[in-house]
Amino acid sequence: MNPIAYRRGTLEDSFAVFQVFLASITDLSERQNVAAVTGGRDPAVMQSLWERRRSMFEFLARNAAQFWVAERDGRIVAYARSLEHDGLMDLTEFFVLPQEQSAGVGSELLARAFQSRTAQYRVIIATTDERALSRYLKAGVYARFPVKNFWRKAEKVEAKTDLQFEPLSVERDLQELNRIDRAIVAHVRPAIHRWVATTREGFLYRRKGETVGYGYDGGPYALLNDSDFPAALAHGESRAAERDEEFGVEVPLINKRAIHFLLERKYQIESFTTFFMSNEPFGKFENYLCFNPIFFM
Repeated sequence: MNPIAYRRGTLEDSFAVFQVFLASITDLSERQNVAAVTGGRDPAVMQSLWERRRSMFEFLARNAAQFWVAERDGRIVAYARSLEHDGLMDLTEFFVLPQEQSAGVGSELLARAFQSRTAQYRVIIATTDERALSRYLKAGVYARFPVKNFWRKAEKVEAKTDLQFEPLSVERDLQELNRIDRAIVAHVRPAIHRWVATTREGFLYRRKGETVGYGYDGGPYALLNDSDFPAALAHGESRAAERDEEFGVEVPLINKRAIHFLLERKYQIESFTTFFMSNEPFGKFENYLCFNPIFFM
């Protein structure tokens, strides 16, 4: 067996690393009997999922602070990637093909992709795979709370509120988005907003002319006052109902206001669990809902 070679990843590697991601997460789902990806071994499912995720994988490739792949015999067998913005480094992906796990590949990739001389905060959205968790803990990040996906077939929902919902324009509203992000997640991330706005509709939430939060269809959501989550989620679900779609959000399990609304609405909770891990506590994640799918905050 030829040795592993490491190199920096490129945009052209996007489909290859997507295949590594899908094989790895499918294996984890089967070992833990949880539904992270349904039908991940079906080529038709893979192609359909790639068509939906291609924009995100290419965004991550273009904007990565660190993007490393491991190859054996010219084939990518593992990769790790991170984003860095405004003093925060976020490990967005860390996946190794099942047959290559427990052979030192992961440790080498993590050392390359999760290093920063300037970041105050280092963040990982982690699966419950014990081997990966062990590496993350050794890297000095610790679980702050679990995150769960809540979803249901969308219906029209009425919610009493004095919020005004205004379509979001990132270039026009970036200063307001930055102000909310500094208050809730302790950093700004204009590149993420610019990309997310190309994939889903966003809204600013205003009260008496002042911006008090924002939300994108499916996430992320950030609200200065957590009591506004029922109105924001009702607005999001109602819009999904108009499109005859399901509505789902990735919920930090410390966000009591969102959880109360979702349970009252009889949302289902997916079996797949992730953990928000960081080198030190920060932010107000009881006022936040994560990006869905949860590759980054």
